[in-house]
Amino acid sequence: MSTRGPRLAPLAVLAAALAGCAGPEALLDARGPSAANTATLWWIMFAMGAAVYVVVMVLIGLAFWRGRRRDIDDPALKVRDEDTSPAVRRLVIFGGIVGPALVLLVLNLVSVPMGQAVGDRGASAEGVEGYAEEDVVVNVTAEVFWWRVEYPGRDVITANEIHIPVGEEVRIRLTSEDVIHSFWVPKLAGKIDATPGHTTELVLEADEPGRYRGRCTEYCGIAHAQMIIHVVAQERDEFDTWVEQQQQPQPQPATERIEEGRQVFFGSSCVYCHTVDGHGPPNQIGPDLTHLASRETIGAGIMPNTRGNLAGWIVDPQAQKPGNLMPGTQIAGDELDALLDYLESLE
Repeated sequence: MSTRGPRLAPLAVLAAALAGCAGPEALLDARGPSAANTATLWWIMFAMGAAVYVVVMVLIGLAFWRGRRRDIDDPALKVRDEDTSPAVRRLVIFGGIVGPALVLLVLNLVSVPMGQAVGDRGASAEGVEGYAEEDVVVNVTAEVFWWRVEYPGRDVITANEIHIPVGEEVRIRLTSEDVIHSFWVPKLAGKIDATPGHTTELVLEADEPGRYRGRCTEYCGIAHAQMIIHVVAQERDEFDTWVEQQQQPQPQPATERIEEGRQVFFGSSCVYCHTVDGHGPPNQIGPDLTHLASRETIGAGIMPNTRGNLAGWIVDPQAQKPGNLMPGTQIAGDELDALLDYLESLE
């Protein structure tokens, strides 16, 4: 029987582990100052840990090598009290006490300032007072299993996408509507909990334009793994343009078909949970759909915002995301097509 399989197994495990370090949520692929501090600290700890590991393995290897060259019954190998010379004692003390203490001291000297720097970029917040008008403040409310996103002072409400200007500190004020969640965008910053009845603050800053994926990292229910959020970093002029577009009310339907779809929307159960242009339930349960067509994903980031995915989500959302609060609808056929035309017009 071939022994190649067992020999290659460790390599397969290593390859799988390395593959897990890449992707859209790669912790070490930092694209912001806070995440860069975390990545730098990780590499320092990894390098020191690897160095200690190599030293220990070399010493163990030398001990085995020397032991194999001698007869274990040789009287010369018997340990006597007089054999423990001062040099041996110093070696034991340094290797077992002083050496590890020095390693821990260096790690603390490096990690404490970096940890403080990361901590200074997130603190409790009681409001938006004291911010300049041009400062970007975003209120994010975690709900099962999606994210409500509001820009106070800018009259912008969206869901599951946070738009920020590149190179600027953006204050994320985080809370929860139901259970404890945790907000984490690995490439930009560390994680922070979203707790019902309490507001915490995190600073996001992106070094370059891009779309950065994050997620809830505190188990919150059956669809916890599908509670995704995206941070879209744009140049300042592009961000300002996006804000202006989001502030615009929806125009009157351009075609009779879109008007028919609008009537389907406001005549169905959709309006019990969702709002369009401020028309909807006083206690909004689901995401605001005023500019739904401008978002790249639906279902809190689990699928692209395409006509087919949107139809599947409307008809049977539980098949796409079990445990979410949206029930399926009985809309079908021509009414469903008209509704999709209307929703796709909400740019």
